[in-house]
Amino acid sequence: MTAALISPEALSMRLADDDAPPPLLLDVRWVLAGSDRAGYEAGHLPGAVFLDLDRELASPPGEGGRHPLPSPEDLEATFRRLGVGPDRDVVVYDGGVGAAAARAWWVLRWGGHERVHVLDGGLPAWVAACGAVESGDVVPVPAPDAVVRPGGLPVLTADDVLAGGRVLLDARAAERFRGEVEPIDPVAGHVPGAVNVPTSALLAGDGRYLPPARLRAVLTAGVWAEGEVGAYCGSGVTAAQLVLALHEVGVVAALYAGSWSEWVRDPSRPVAVGD
Repeated sequence: MTAALISPEALSMRLADDDAPPPLLLDVRWVLAGSDRAGYEAGHLPGAVFLDLDRELASPPGEGGRHPLPSPEDLEATFRRLGVGPDRDVVVYDGGVGAAAARAWWVLRWGGHERVHVLDGGLPAWVAACGAVESGDVVPVPAPDAVVRPGGLPVLTADDVLAGGRVLLDARAAERFRGEVEPIDPVAGHVPGAVNVPTSALLAGDGRYLPPARLRAVLTAGVWAEGEVGAYCGSGVTAAQLVLALHEVGVVAALYAGSWSEWVRDPSRPVAVGD
């Protein structure tokens, strides 16, 4: 399984290689309040194109949760607008937290584009290692031959989660998992039987992901060693970080894209609180 993460140092070398076409850089900075175009325009990797998570990596909020998957037709239009052609290498990055970049990596992979990497540590790691940024906007070169083939990565539905048969990891902070607080969704708690692995535990102090051996220790934590694994969070964004981290240790995990924001829309679905 090819590593998805690329270091700033390796990306810098790749961009300086005149013998190979440069990868398409996608800036997907995002916070819970929404996509951060202003941050992008203030400073981004040279040549990077802005990718709006809320509008282009998700459908409008509704019965499927706060960030349902985009339709294949809409995603194909996004691929073509951005220039994500069949043979184009892509590197996605965000402001350093990692969730938005992981969501972008996941959606591109789900849409059938395998040649995509995540800049480890995001923009802060790039600035610390390489320094070069530019301001303003970059107009992408379209790829009219881009094609979306959904199903490149596995997805869970609410019915799949209800059926069980796999370890389900919850990416949210521990207090949200336990149901002590719920700042966004109308019901607090977690899916019964889920195991809490907050995404903050995946990162080192410099914002980069832990080495694979330490990632595996955090992700398994003595709870599972093999078998099917799924991940969810509040709306299917931060859970993509768990899927990415699991990929880095050789485990293919399924994403419950609707996540908690879809789960609690049906009051018949069970809810647990506490540890």
